[in-house]
Amino acid sequence: MENRSQLEAKFNNYLELVAQQGASDLHLSVGRPPIIRIDGKLYPIAGEGKLSEQAMIGIATTILNEEQFKRLEEEKQMDFSVDLAGKARFRANVFYQKGFISAAFRMIPTKIKTLEELGLPSFLYELTKPSQGFVLITGPCGHGKSTTLAALMDNVNHTRQDHIITIEDPIEYLFEPDMCIIDQREVFQDATSFHTALRAVFREDADVVMVGEMRDIETISTAITAAETGHLIFATLHTNDAAQTIDRMVDVFPSHQQNQIRMQLAQTLLGIVSQRLVNRVDGGRVPAIEILYNNNAVSNLIREGKTHQIDLVIQTSREKGMIPLNQSLADLVKRGIVSLEEAEVYSTNKDELRILLR
Repeated sequence: MENRSQLEAKFNNYLELVAQQGASDLHLSVGRPPIIRIDGKLYPIAGEGKLSEQAMIGIATTILNEEQFKRLEEEKQMDFSVDLAGKARFRANVFYQKGFISAAFRMIPTKIKTLEELGLPSFLYELTKPSQGFVLITGPCGHGKSTTLAALMDNVNHTRQDHIITIEDPIEYLFEPDMCIIDQREVFQDATSFHTALRAVFREDADVVMVGEMRDIETISTAITAAETGHLIFATLHTNDAAQTIDRMVDVFPSHQQNQIRMQLAQTLLGIVSQRLVNRVDGGRVPAIEILYNNNAVSNLIREGKTHQIDLVIQTSREKGMIPLNQSLADLVKRGIVSLEEAEVYSTNKDELRILLR
């Protein structure tokens, strides 16, 4: 059986391979070889056999300290970050499945890219200019929400003289303060929860707040209040489009509170960016996006609970910078960047997509 130092060296080799091959994720699980994800597809690491129960326990004890391992045993899952000797950073989750320890690692690039480098429109930087309000970056898990959020935060860092506080679980991108003061707080390490850390920003002289994920009613409620009271709030949600995002935020509240939440959202929302990472014809992935900006029409629909009509507003407001997802996908197909078959995978209305491509 391999000793601790051998397991640690093997684990570090796995992480280095992820970085070298431009992979996004590493998966480790008992009874399977180590698996990496490249351009959305999973591949076993060549030459590696199936991981044993002892190997997974050994790997877990090398990367978790005593307190973290205790939390893993109590809560059956554990979020944290791993630094590979300054070469790369990873967001990690260790969890139990079928009674065995498994783990997933998402690579976080050391360099924070600009929107242009990410293939996103630069006019999204307009969302970083208001003094207060709510900006949401949405989409499925693993489709670049955190990366887009980091690009927006870094723009604030280089263009404004403000105090930025990030609340994350775990901390992903590391920001180098430029014109801004930046304090990055990690849930469980620096704060007991998202909502308690968010409540504290009222006493910390914060101007801009980045919430890694809005997971519960307390966090959403506090974020909306902060956006009303002079803070610029950026957050992510695992939703598919703008209308669903608004419905999700409203629906977490009891029915007697929902009208009030709609009123607050109608006043504070600045915009919603929903994105997908789509496989390119020549390899790699490119973002397809839906953009909603709040205007009088959108505000009225939110207030009146008619979010099902928001898609129509996006369709008819392209000259104002709004972009429907199908239009973004159609543009990628027309430019030869993405195949029609790939675009259809992510389209919510394939017939409309084909009409746009005529």
